[in-house]
Amino acid sequence: MTNNQTKNKVELPKVGSSDQYNHLMKIIQNRVTVRKFDENYIVPDMHFEMIIEAARHAPSGANSQPWHFIVVKKPEIKHEISEYFVKEQRIRAKLKMKFPTPNYKGLAGAPGFIVICSDMRWTKAFPVLKNDNSELNKMYKENAERILLQSLAASTMSAHLAAASLGYNVWWVTAIGQEQAQKDLKPLLGIPEELSVLDILLFGPPFQEPYKRWRKPLKSIMNIDKFNEDNFQTDDEIDKWIQNSRHKVMFKDASNID
Repeated sequence: MTNNQTKNKVELPKVGSSDQYNHLMKIIQNRVTVRKFDENYIVPDMHFEMIIEAARHAPSGANSQPWHFIVVKKPEIKHEISEYFVKEQRIRAKLKMKFPTPNYKGLAGAPGFIVICSDMRWTKAFPVLKNDNSELNKMYKENAERILLQSLAASTMSAHLAAASLGYNVWWVTAIGQEQAQKDLKPLLGIPEELSVLDILLFGPPFQEPYKRWRKPLKSIMNIDKFNEDNFQTDDEIDKWIQNSRHKVMFKDASNID
C-alpha cells in the first residue's frame, strides 16, 4: 500500500464497539445553545480551521460540497449583522407572529462567528430534466433543492459538533433566506450574487452557565417496520403544543419541563 493510499484509508472502530459512540454522545449531548457569550474571549485561528475542516468532510449530494464559509472577526461587521437581525425581530413583532425570538444583540459579542453560504447552482448536479417545464421536472427540481439544503445542514452540524468538541457553546442562527437578508448581508461580506447566506454559526465560552433543552423521549420518535400510530400528533395537538409549550422548550431548563 502506497503512502497516499494509507493517508486516504477509512479507519472505523471495531464493528459493534460502543467506545467511540459513547464519546461522540457526550459531545452531541453537550452541544448546547447559548445566546450570550464571553465577549472577551479570543478564538485561536487554529480552532476556526479545525471547525471548518470538520464541516468540509460532511456528506453532500453528488459529493458536490455546495458550501462556503466566511470567518467574521471584525467587530463592526458582527455589529452590522446583529443589527439586521434586531431589525428583523422588530418586523416579526409588528406582524404579530408571536414567535419567542431570542435577543439578537448577542450576535455582536460572539467570539466565534462563521457565516455559511450555499451555492444553489449545484442543484444541477442532482437528478433533474434539462430544459423541461413539466410537473415531473418540477418535482425533481424541488427534490434537488432539498438534497442541497440537507447537504448544507449536514455540514453545519459537523461544524457545531467540532465546536462542541473544543469545549465551546454554540448558537445556530438560521431562517435567513429572506430576500432582504441577502440584500443586506451579501454586500457587507463581499458574497457573489450567485451564492446565498444560509446560516450563521456562533460559538465561544458562555456568558453564564448553560442548561440543556428538553428532548422528546426516544420511544415517541422511534418506529419499527411501520409507523406507530401512538406517535402521531393531530393538528390540534400540535397547535396546543405551540401555544403552551414552545416558549418553554426553546428557552428554559429541561428539568423544568413536564
